[in-house]
Amino acid sequence: MEHNETFNLDQIQTVLEDLIRQRHWTGLKHFCVEQEPIVLADALRHVSAYDQALVFRLLPRDFGITTFEYLDIDSQTHLLKALGQSQVASLLNEMSPDDRTALLEELPGPVVKQLVELLSPTEREVAQTLLGYPEESVGRMMTPDYITIHPEWTVTETLGYIRTHGKGKESLDVIYVVDEIGKLIDDIRINQILTADLNTPIQSIMNDSFIALNVMDNKEAAATVFRRFDRVALPVCDSEGFLVGIVTADDVIDIVSETDTRDIQQLGGVEALDDPYMKTSFWVLLSKRARWLVILFIGEMLTATAMGFFEHEISKAVVLALFIPLIISSGGNSGSQASTLIVRAIALGEVRHSDWTKVFRRELASGLVLGSILGLIGFVRVVVVSGFTGLYGPHWLLLATTIGVTLIGVVTWGTISGSMLPFVLRKFKIDPATSSAPFVATIVDVTGLIIYFSAAALILRGTLL
Repeated sequence: MEHNETFNLDQIQTVLEDLIRQRHWTGLKHFCVEQEPIVLADALRHVSAYDQALVFRLLPRDFGITTFEYLDIDSQTHLLKALGQSQVASLLNEMSPDDRTALLEELPGPVVKQLVELLSPTEREVAQTLLGYPEESVGRMMTPDYITIHPEWTVTETLGYIRTHGKGKESLDVIYVVDEIGKLIDDIRINQILTADLNTPIQSIMNDSFIALNVMDNKEAAATVFRRFDRVALPVCDSEGFLVGIVTADDVIDIVSETDTRDIQQLGGVEALDDPYMKTSFWVLLSKRARWLVILFIGEMLTATAMGFFEHEISKAVVLALFIPLIISSGGNSGSQASTLIVRAIALGEVRHSDWTKVFRRELASGLVLGSILGLIGFVRVVVVSGFTGLYGPHWLLLATTIGVTLIGVVTWGTISGSMLPFVLRKFKIDPATSSAPFVATIVDVTGLIIYFSAAALILRGTLL
């Protein structure tokens, strides 16, 4: 079967299903191997585990392993159940250790035990070692597939060693230099070796400067280091400096994606989902949304309480009620902006806990300027409407002043609240993303009303109040 045109994902899936239904095994194999493994994996996610198993039995060994690694965890799990024991053993033994660990840590204990027993003695030792590290540690995501060399070797010896031992390694972009007992002493990019004179000792290329992760570091900390130093791979050492593995950029991308997804969900006022949206059960989804909605609803009850406290002022000057939505929404919006900016800055490592005073001063100034802009607009709006309609009565100038002053106060307070709350939560070891925009808005709603009616009581005393 010739395949000279470019297929999109839907077309590939359709062709796969047609070939499977027709039992056209030769054409199916030919079609599959012409696809990129990542594209084929995307298409296979949408066919049954039984049909996936049929496809994998036809694929060449190396191509099948690569395609399997691109499948999501759920698809891998279902496929393993559909395949025979010998093929499962082959897949697991040939998988990269970090991808295999990611799969095994999602499975129940008894299943993991059975699968580990299918591994060769060498791969079983690797798997048990990686699974022995804490769940969120760098040790769980690292791979032992890397190249190490010694400083006294020449470039010729190094290139020969790489040619002999480099096949199947996770990454050859960076080569690691260790001493005679295995302690990491440097890392060298492969282009430095390829462009050096063949008789040059590796020691002459070294600069004795490298960045390494600790095997017990948190995965998110690893992502921060990758982002900061723009690396494609980083070595992982134990507490004594021995090189025990490496972490590559593709593993970190997955961590960043998971972290960003969780933070975005929390910023939206939803408890972070453990599974993708479409794979989360209705009742789990409902419970994660309901908890935050109940908390926010209870918080908004305080808004009604605050309005009840100022009932006398509202009854005397009903016109004040017209501006309540304007006031509280402005404060909530400014607070949400500040909260989102600071939470993201903390996640990227741009802001540390010790920077809270700098952030406070910066956001105080921002709040005053932004509040002044909105306050001026609010003031002009009341003046213009009063000039054409007389809607706000004889004391329109005082009312306009009240609106302007209140907006400055509410926006400034919202900005400070939104920026400081992530620091407070982090102090108590709570994820800063929990200071979601709805949560900040609820806080500012209540306090905004207090600021509004307090300003009105001072400025309008003896006139409307």
